[in-house]
Amino acid sequence: MTDAVASAQHLFAEQYGRRPAGVWSAPGRVNLIGEHTDYNDGFVFPFAIDRRTTVALGDRDDRVVRVSSTFSPETIEVHLDALTPDAVSGWAAYPLGVVWALGESGADLAHVRGVDLHIDSDVPVGAGLSSSAAIECAVALALDEHWGLGFDRATLAKIGRLAENRVVGAPTGIMDQSASLLGEADAAVFLDCRSLDADVIPLGFAEAGLSLLVIDTRVSHAHATGGYAARRASCEAGAAALGAESLREVRVDDLDRARDLLDDETFRRVRHVVTENQRVLDTVRTLREQGPGAIGPLLDASHVSMRDDFEISVPELDLAVETAQANGAIGARMTGGGFGGAAIALVIDDLVPVVARKVVEAFAEHGFREPGVFTVHAAQGARRDA
Repeated sequence: MTDAVASAQHLFAEQYGRRPAGVWSAPGRVNLIGEHTDYNDGFVFPFAIDRRTTVALGDRDDRVVRVSSTFSPETIEVHLDALTPDAVSGWAAYPLGVVWALGESGADLAHVRGVDLHIDSDVPVGAGLSSSAAIECAVALALDEHWGLGFDRATLAKIGRLAENRVVGAPTGIMDQSASLLGEADAAVFLDCRSLDADVIPLGFAEAGLSLLVIDTRVSHAHATGGYAARRASCEAGAAALGAESLREVRVDDLDRARDLLDDETFRRVRHVVTENQRVLDTVRTLREQGPGAIGPLLDASHVSMRDDFEISVPELDLAVETAQANGAIGARMTGGGFGGAAIALVIDDLVPVVARKVVEAFAEHGFREPGVFTVHAAQGARRDA
């Protein structure tokens, strides 16, 4: 039994006065490349990380679902018959939104008993590592197995997305949930967000002597606020003006025509998505043909595109990326939805301490809050732990 499982069982017993029936967990994710392409029916390439959210579950004799967590003193409860998208808010919208979304997706919740849930996590919140999807996927898998619903993992990913879109109110795509549910050790998930076809592609970082360094700027972002929604609206407007159902249908060689048809801001939003889709394809091909040491320029180009065309970076992210690059990183970029969060840097193992130290020093010199700097490894997706 791992420390996380033992802790989850202890915390559940402390909260509810009995042992849980089971413990499940799901990881956060790093998106290696492919940002803001998911809701444009494009391509993404994330991997599950070795930071996880754990949910301990216990039965009840009534039809109440009660949730507690280590990141809030509140215990929230709602009757299954009264659960609607408007019935919950705050952090509880993530786990309880999943319960609602299971029912919306065909689960017969009229004949299940309520449950108590206690949630713990070591996925940093607000860092762009998808702590939200880790909650959704851990809860979705736990309830699917406990209630015997029989959903496959691709459907559970859709359920997590529905919860986040409708209950939380964040217009995100399906990338985060797919990575959290489908991830495997030392591999990333190459996901076609239109067909939802997923291929697990070996990364080979360990064999190549490479580590992925995460630089958490500690600048918190909130996807339900205006910046994310405004970018999505620009993408939809650009696709419509180009006569496309989504930007997935627009190719790099269509950009000259797009420049003539679109205003400058919308064009730059479109250009980011179109070129980012191509960078995902190029990254997967390069990994297969040349190995991970050759993908650095694609990571660098992705950051420039997000900084200049999509305009979702912040000074802390730019400093993290530039400092990593200047101190030997093979490639670096911001990751996640932007407006804060984390950057990633692909670094030769021996240089990890150097890059980490230089980033911390650079943040201090600029008067920024000290960043969190740590390595992550591609890990197994959601699972039952006990």
